[in-house]
Amino acid sequence: MKENSEVKIDRKIGCDDLIVIAGAGGFIAGALTRHFHELGYARIRAIDRKPLPEWYQRVPGVESLSMDLSEKTNAVRAVEGAAEVYNMAADMGGMGFIERFRVECLRSILINTHLIEAAWRAGAQRYFFSSSACAYNTDLQQDPNVRALKESDAYPAMAERGYGWEKLISEMFCQEYWAERGLETHMARFHNIYGPNGTWFGGREKAPAALSRKVIEAIDRGETTIDIWGDGTQTRSFCFIEDCVLGIDQIMHCDRLIATPINLGSSELISINDLAAMVERIAGVKLQRTYDLNAPLGVAGRNSDNTFIRSVLDWEPRTPLRIGMEKTYAWIAQQYADRKAGKRVVKD
Repeated sequence: MKENSEVKIDRKIGCDDLIVIAGAGGFIAGALTRHFHELGYARIRAIDRKPLPEWYQRVPGVESLSMDLSEKTNAVRAVEGAAEVYNMAADMGGMGFIERFRVECLRSILINTHLIEAAWRAGAQRYFFSSSACAYNTDLQQDPNVRALKESDAYPAMAERGYGWEKLISEMFCQEYWAERGLETHMARFHNIYGPNGTWFGGREKAPAALSRKVIEAIDRGETTIDIWGDGTQTRSFCFIEDCVLGIDQIMHCDRLIATPINLGSSELISINDLAAMVERIAGVKLQRTYDLNAPLGVAGRNSDNTFIRSVLDWEPRTPLRIGMEKTYAWIAQQYADRKAGKRVVKD
């Protein structure tokens, strides 16, 4: 099994070919933009509907545009001259957001609908769609001791309401654009991506960031308790951002994965209680816990079966959660201190 440093990718594009990255003002797409820029790709067009000062990351030398890609004319403008298009744009967040704003999550289908059509008409070579493990059948995720989900478990379809269904139908768009129109498409089902430069407060943050912030707040305020959503027995796997970005790059440039959804996630399963304990150990504290049983919970358990990605790429995300959480906690602690000092920080 390859280590990250051993991965070699034949991208089949030149350094002057245009790469378009939608959602680049956000967490994952911002990291992907930096990834390609650091590899030496000279023409990158980064797009997000947020005003430029609110982007999570701004990469020097990258064309950065503030546009709402759910509008057709903007999607057409975005992909002009593109060799590759990465659609990472969506209205999303952690469970606190996607359970409360299902309509907003569903409306993200407009982005993919317009962008994939525009990419095909513009003659793009490849198109990537960022899907989600929320596309999987929820009936298979009712037990914290869940078996890991393999790609075929998306059908029979019973995706999470709102966000999950948007992902599943958008996958179908990608498959049909390849089958009927010959646009090479690639899809990855993300499993809880986390790490530095992500949302850490405001309602869209996921569990690793939320728990880190809660522990940091408790320490700063001299409090002895933190609040946990649910009873803490829910289980998840969490994929570190560096693994995610490298995985996207490999999946996009693998001929065996054309129009084929694939898991992109860690297989290291952990309960929310154990994740909270990990954060406490990193911070060097022990806190009491209160449990909010009325908070948004999502499914009882979810993990990534990495059999397929190992067989195709001889690779899988393997950054240990403890290592990734140490980096994430340190970054959020600095963000917290910066916010107290009146500096601008990442929110949503």
